[in-house]
Amino acid sequence: MSGKKVVVAMSGGVDSSVALALLKEAGYECIGVSMQLWDYSKRDDERGSTSGSCCSLDDIYDARGVADRLGVPFYVMNMEEAFSREVVDYFVKGYLTGATPNPCIKCNSELKFEALLKKALGLEADFLATGHYARIAATDGALKLLKGKDPEKDQSYFLFTMRKEQLKRVLFPIGTLTKTEVRAIARKYGLKTSDKRESQEICFVEEPSYADFLSARIPSQGGEIVDERGRVLGAHPGLFNYTIGQRKGLNLSGGPYYVLGMDIAGNRVVVGPEERLYAPGLIADGLNWIDAKAEALARSGALNDITVKIRYRHPGAASSVRMTEDGKAEVMFNTPQKAVTPGQAVVFYKGDVVLGGGWIARSVK
Repeated sequence: MSGKKVVVAMSGGVDSSVALALLKEAGYECIGVSMQLWDYSKRDDERGSTSGSCCSLDDIYDARGVADRLGVPFYVMNMEEAFSREVVDYFVKGYLTGATPNPCIKCNSELKFEALLKKALGLEADFLATGHYARIAATDGALKLLKGKDPEKDQSYFLFTMRKEQLKRVLFPIGTLTKTEVRAIARKYGLKTSDKRESQEICFVEEPSYADFLSARIPSQGGEIVDERGRVLGAHPGLFNYTIGQRKGLNLSGGPYYVLGMDIAGNRVVVGPEERLYAPGLIADGLNWIDAKAEALARSGALNDITVKIRYRHPGAASSVRMTEDGKAEVMFNTPQKAVTPGQAVVFYKGDVVLGGGWIARSVK
């Protein structure tokens, strides 16, 4: 690919490091770029290094070292303001509405494949590359987003918001590899990130838990824990401490009880037995369709025999999808699914192909 220029988004981990190495070996003109997303200087020094957090200062240092090792120019782009607005504020506001938000998907959609891609094109690059475990392939005259080859590391769930025009400009160099193969390649190139541990799921939460992070930003307002009949069983310190399906930390006698939902108006956590967590379907909004044929089938009410994932580690459920008159998607599972959680993404698959997805608004009772 001599003459093709690619900006490689470098998080400081082994995956993006190997993505850079593979592209350089393939003959691309590469530029390494890290996004400075969060001010880690305010961390509690007793907690030590921030290297467990994606895109920390330590990670940027590691990314620069990899770029130097490979002889690639490297730059840092300050995107703290956009990250705070598009990801952190979204995260906090989601919990205020009783939802369980997914900041990783928002970071991909708003920062990597929107803001950073625009900056890459502004640098006259042909492509933006990342270290995601996913694939892009041309099938039937159209670009498709596919699962990564490694089922344990596949990250296509986090990419359902990608648009067709973005797929033309994005590369996923490690999508056909396993994590073991990626680490082996990193060792072959002598990259300092070869044995670096995985980053934590929510990169900007440095407190002991996300509840501690939220409590510093949301005024505490305690309320009641009730069953579905409204019978008071206990008290809670704030709705943001709970998510659907949660069992631990309820401190209730009897049971066992599980969180079934949030009564926002009444500031109450609703709990019940485990069997009440199962739902026959869900309603999703904020839809994005990557596959035009699948969208047409959903609009006609005939998108059947597909698989949907309702959270990242969900094994997937055989389902059907139809579009409603108000532009939402009604997803019906062949078998009821546990803990359908508002705020999480539901992603539609046909085999390895990502058809599209949306944001869970509510379960179907």
